[in-house]
Amino acid sequence: MQTPYEWSMGWRYTRAGRTSRSKGLLSFVAGVSSIGIALGVAALIIVLSVMNGFQRDVRDRMLSVVSHIEVFAPAGGSLHDVQRTTQEAMQHPEVVGAAPFVAVQALLARGDDMRGVLVRGIDPVLEPQVTELAGEMRQQELAALEPGSFNVILGKQLADLLGVREGMKVTLVAPSGQVTPAGVMPRLKQVTVAGTFDSGHYEYDSSLLMMHYEDAQRIFRLESPSGIRLKLHDLHRAPQVVRELAGTLSDRLLLRDWTMQNRTWFVAVQMEKRMMFIILSIIVAVAAFNLVATLVMTVADKRSDIAIMRTLGASAASIMAIFVVQGALVGVIGTVAGLLLGLLVACNIDVIVPFFERLLGFQFLPQDVYLVSQIPSDPQVGDMVMICAVALLLSFVVTLYPSWRASRINPAEALRYE
Repeated sequence: MQTPYEWSMGWRYTRAGRTSRSKGLLSFVAGVSSIGIALGVAALIIVLSVMNGFQRDVRDRMLSVVSHIEVFAPAGGSLHDVQRTTQEAMQHPEVVGAAPFVAVQALLARGDDMRGVLVRGIDPVLEPQVTELAGEMRQQELAALEPGSFNVILGKQLADLLGVREGMKVTLVAPSGQVTPAGVMPRLKQVTVAGTFDSGHYEYDSSLLMMHYEDAQRIFRLESPSGIRLKLHDLHRAPQVVRELAGTLSDRLLLRDWTMQNRTWFVAVQMEKRMMFIILSIIVAVAAFNLVATLVMTVADKRSDIAIMRTLGASAASIMAIFVVQGALVGVIGTVAGLLLGLLVACNIDVIVPFFERLLGFQFLPQDVYLVSQIPSDPQVGDMVMICAVALLLSFVVTLYPSWRASRINPAEALRYE
């Protein structure tokens, strides 16, 4: 099948440009436009891949500590019938694990150092069914959380902040005090550090304390666990399962899925991702509009060629198609180059970033400021398709007007002074 001559001429005009000074300038401008599109596409792919990776890593580390769904009593009270509620929840086909828990805010003190902590009472036997962190912890650490032992497991950052190690004693201060002849006094309980955990999520590593839920009930004077933690087959179905469980559980209970616990953060990440896409798309748009200058200069240089082709019978649509092909080819070359460059950087960012950190001597993501300490990357096909589609569309659209102007050239006027 013979290639249409419009395609052949468009490709010829795209790659020509080294035989004369004027054509060399045309080639340079076209190259700059193509490079600009490539850099814009690569920047979009890299930034969105990093944001996807950041969201994925934070979500995974968060879910290693947080369960998919929490069922708890209103006003922070105790569940009336933990066994019945657990059985009703486990009847849902999506629920694969359930474990009781106690969640209370408290203070942890060692000497003059005092830190606010989230006390989580757990069942060491059932907890590995609902959180990955418990499943990854050493068995001896979980086995140490026996009822009545008042042993605790601290986040690694929390233990470092207090300067405690395994076997040391710390004081747990309950928020509600007890009435004495001298007034209301805080309730204090000395507990033993049985181990530490490292979830990779600084917020939990620096504030979470785990102990047996029966010990937590005694310290905070609760009659029963304050809630049940559930694990699902598909974490993305958590909002739907919450709505379904709300209609099947007997008691009036509150349900919260993992997206609701950190809703503000997830919404902020999605908003940032959209805004970064819009802002970086401007780079692609600026590079694409450089194609206008390229085509205008090409049309001015090829006026005599256009006039000759028109006198030989070429239609105005054919002339327009030649320059549309030229501009589109520049856009395609830039988009493909940007796609390859973006994928190269995004897939090797775990090597590139540490190299620059060692070279410059500082860390881009300090763990005490950000939720993760390394820059992750997760290139997604949907994002790359959208980016390439926008770049190609812009490259095509900006070629229409210069190409249309080329098709309107009068052959007699163009050849008058030739």
